[in-house]
Amino acid sequence: MKINVNAKDYTLDVPDNTSLLDALRVHLNLTGTKYGCGEAACGACKVLIDGHATPSCITPVASVQHKAIITIEGLEKDGKLHPIQQAFLDEDAFQCAYCAPGMIMAAVALKEKNPKPTRQEIVEAMQGNICRCCTYPRIINAISKA
Repeated sequence: MKINVNAKDYTLDVPDNTSLLDALRVHLNLTGTKYGCGEAACGACKVLIDGHATPSCITPVASVQHKAIITIEGLEKDGKLHPIQQAFLDEDAFQCAYCAPGMIMAAVALKEKNPKPTRQEIVEAMQGNICRCCTYPRIINAISKA
């Protein structure tokens, strides 16, 4: 099957029910997307699929053929971080940073739809993304300031 990840086409020889997360991490060696719960409850594995933040752990790779997939690795352009990535650094939103890729991908999807979200809109959009270090205030600040 063929998939497009970070504007590159790849051909994979995997069963249709292989999770997109496994395809990315194991078969394409794109390890920025993290495995968290395996049930789409924590948000660590979110990627953008046609602009929508989507949990890759429960998404069959066969379902994303002919769609644009963006991972955390695909946000950086010409050696420059995406504004959301930079804002997370500037606001010291990371502690252990395990949740960071999924948080950033959810924030990018939000800001692409709504460039100036209110605090409440940020909180609502980030539901389903868990930070076990509880840096939520800094995460919200980073998204607000990006």
